[in-house]
Amino acid sequence: MALPGSWTRSFFAAPNGQRMSYWLYLPLRDKAQALKPLPLVVMLHGCTQTAREFAQGSRMNALAQRKGFAVLYPQQLLTIDAHRCWQWYQRATQNGGGEAGLVAGTVTQVVAKLGLDASRVYLAGISAGAALAQIIALRYPFRIAAVGLHSGPVFGTADSRMTAFGAMQTGGGTHVAQAVQATVDGGGFPRMPAIVLHGEADKVVRIVNQQQVAQQFLQVNGIADLAPVTTHSPARPKGRSPRHAFQTLDYRVGRKPIVSVCRIAGLEHAWSGGDGALRFNDSVGPDASALLWAFFSKHRRLRTLK
Repeated sequence: MALPGSWTRSFFAAPNGQRMSYWLYLPLRDKAQALKPLPLVVMLHGCTQTAREFAQGSRMNALAQRKGFAVLYPQQLLTIDAHRCWQWYQRATQNGGGEAGLVAGTVTQVVAKLGLDASRVYLAGISAGAALAQIIALRYPFRIAAVGLHSGPVFGTADSRMTAFGAMQTGGGTHVAQAVQATVDGGGFPRMPAIVLHGEADKVVRIVNQQQVAQQFLQVNGIADLAPVTTHSPARPKGRSPRHAFQTLDYRVGRKPIVSVCRIAGLEHAWSGGDGALRFNDSVGPDASALLWAFFSKHRRLRTLK
């Protein structure tokens, strides 16, 4: 069933001649709502996925229509990677260039062109998309209000396809803290709220990566000494909305969670609560898209850069 609103494809052309294809969903709004600038959620797909498949699998557009935000889906070109994998392990990308710079440029242009709310731009991804989302959030922090990482690898400890596979299986070893420290050296780095979701049964990107990604975001946010508020949500095997058991660790400043770590029992390498008809989606909850938006909606970037 088609959603109300608009679903369109377009391209971003960078000054250096690079191009990026993307899909954009804008919810249908009444006249009163149309006067207010929309927040934007940017969604980065995983390997072998297209933007359209990620939209269908995550059901983020349906949530956007209910909650009132736009959704942007950049898409990796087959001419760059035959499996549509974001090449997050390349040093140029990790330093904010390459695909990180291209996505950041796409987001900036779309926000300006459509008059979206630049203080409420949120970034999310799965697997390789989560890896790229993390890089963009760390390298362009004043453009992103919060980031959501689903089943993603640790930041900054791989520099080739081979070492990327190693990190996905065993994490970043002893280099986890060092890898992320350069992003905050020199001061001036703002808080970067992050929600990190991962399945305990993930054999593609092992759960150790979640622990280390969480450690990195606690470090860059300067809250490594905080004790988390822990919530246990039991499994619900039957009913209209079955779900896996999951545990959430919220590291809060005041009442606001700055880093939220959601560990999901029984989930493999898949979007939690997604459309199970598509690969890399588990129809059993919790609903990752809803969890992301609930976290994102608590945050706003008070100072933005164009």
